[in-house]
Amino acid sequence: MYKAVLFDMDGLIIDTEKYYQKAWIQAAKEMGFDMTVKEQLYLRSCTKKYAEPIMQGFFGPSFDYDKVRDRRKEIMDEELKKHGIEKKPYVDEILDYLKEIGIKRALVTATPEKRAREYLKDVGLEDKFDKIICADMVKNGKPDPDVYLFACEQIGEKSEDCLALEDSPNGVNSAHNAGVDVIMVPDLSEPDETLNKIILKRAENLGDVINFLQNIK
Repeated sequence: MYKAVLFDMDGLIIDTEKYYQKAWIQAAKEMGFDMTVKEQLYLRSCTKKYAEPIMQGFFGPSFDYDKVRDRRKEIMDEELKKHGIEKKPYVDEILDYLKEIGIKRALVTATPEKRAREYLKDVGLEDKFDKIICADMVKNGKPDPDVYLFACEQIGEKSEDCLALEDSPNGVNSAHNAGVDVIMVPDLSEPDETLNKIILKRAENLGDVINFLQNIK
């Protein structure tokens, strides 16, 4: 049995990826770049080190990543003020179940700490994690393994004794490269052939993960 479960945030426990997608595409188009869903999907849980050259590969060297991202943040804030943040199905159930059976719970997100805590507080989840680990706490964000290695260190468990739950390819690769078993719970895209080779399984939702954990006890 695993000693800790490490949770991604956006698209896994809160339903925000759809707003990020809309905001990225709108921000890019406002600045003259015809971004579509195809290109935006590469940006999920992706640190600037990788995201910037990927976007410039699509749109040319004139793509100002920082400027587009800053506008994306403004649009994202507008969307969340309008729609609010919703939890994904079975979030409370899985966190309560893990606490009940004595398994540690950590958040491991590509979102900066200040914003992550705001989102978690808004949906009443901030106090349900033993540790909150964010990309701005490490040198390299997802898909590099740093944030997961740091999470294991902070929660006091070896990577091989932890299970990561992720919804995006960059998140899956980050956890896998840190030596952590990964279950993918798809949000905006399904695992491809490459991801299927490295994930433990594909789960329909977090309730499906509860069933998986109950069967390996």
